[in-house]
Amino acid sequence: MLDVDCVIVKTQGWMSACLCCHLWFSTLIEKKEKKKKNKCKSIFAVASISCFCEIVNESLQIKHTSPGKFEILYKNKSSGGETFFQPTSPILVEDLEKFALRPAPRDVTIQCRVTRDRRGMEKGIYPTYYLHMEKGDGKRVFLMAGRKRKKCKTSNYLISTDPTDLSRDTSSYIGKLRSNVLGTKFTVYDGGENPEKKPFIKECESVRQELAAICYETNVLGFKGPRKMTVIIPGMMDDERVSICPKNELETLLTRHANGNTDKLVTLVNKSPSWNEQTQSYVLNFHGRVTQASVKNFQIIHPDNDDYIVMQFGRVAEDVFSMDYTFPMCALQAFAITLSSFDGKLACE
Repeated sequence: MLDVDCVIVKTQGWMSACLCCHLWFSTLIEKKEKKKKNKCKSIFAVASISCFCEIVNESLQIKHTSPGKFEILYKNKSSGGETFFQPTSPILVEDLEKFALRPAPRDVTIQCRVTRDRRGMEKGIYPTYYLHMEKGDGKRVFLMAGRKRKKCKTSNYLISTDPTDLSRDTSSYIGKLRSNVLGTKFTVYDGGENPEKKPFIKECESVRQELAAICYETNVLGFKGPRKMTVIIPGMMDDERVSICPKNELETLLTRHANGNTDKLVTLVNKSPSWNEQTQSYVLNFHGRVTQASVKNFQIIHPDNDDYIVMQFGRVAEDVFSMDYTFPMCALQAFAITLSSFDGKLACE
């Protein structure tokens, strides 16, 4: 569902076409009576989008659902494929923790920016990563930060909604990412307590949930080539995430995946890049969101539908990266997957 007032803001790639149509329609719209206001706005928005789609060789099917609102279905003339237009959305963030754990709305892609801070002697070894959501007006909203813990046997990242305090003993701690010894398998937890400490857990505290598991395999296209990723996340029921609270090792996401027990789980993989003869490199289409080549750039898809990008991540500058995600993923899951891609992997490099 699109609000017509937000069409120009939400469709950044269509700005030029929309502005051209706006000049032509603005006089017409101003002269209309107030009672026809919604109808005129719809005409303006539909004409603007239709103009752009002719430019990019796409056709539209537009279904009006209520005054001033409509659904858009576009069809690519060259491929014949159909998909729902997925706008970015300036979603309100009132409670950072709730937002971090809430799955993205259906048919909306949430665009984010990850920045890496390596300034200072200590941060050169243990950099801090910051996640911001990008808004349509060019502003950004801080969501969370993550940093690798020191003196741990395996890689362990703490994630907090307070950019100045990344410790477990604060109310801003919302989750962590932990790896195995080789750094090839990771588990994402929320801010709950380890069930092994159950006798010591206070009544007001909850047992932690597993939000995701990430498995990396040896490079599939040669040394320093793209790494194969498998991401396992809890399934959805009535648009709510299924709670996975393992009481023992057999109930963990990693063990269930290894044993083929995929009940109430969703298994995702990274999209295989294609070889580009002109650039002599493996490439993925990030639709302008990624500007620099890197083996860490990736897109996460469902094995049965490689056109639906659940998440994508890629380099924009030396320490700046774009990270976009959509339903059924949440911000914490996507950010933790991003942190796992930064971590060194002995068996995959």
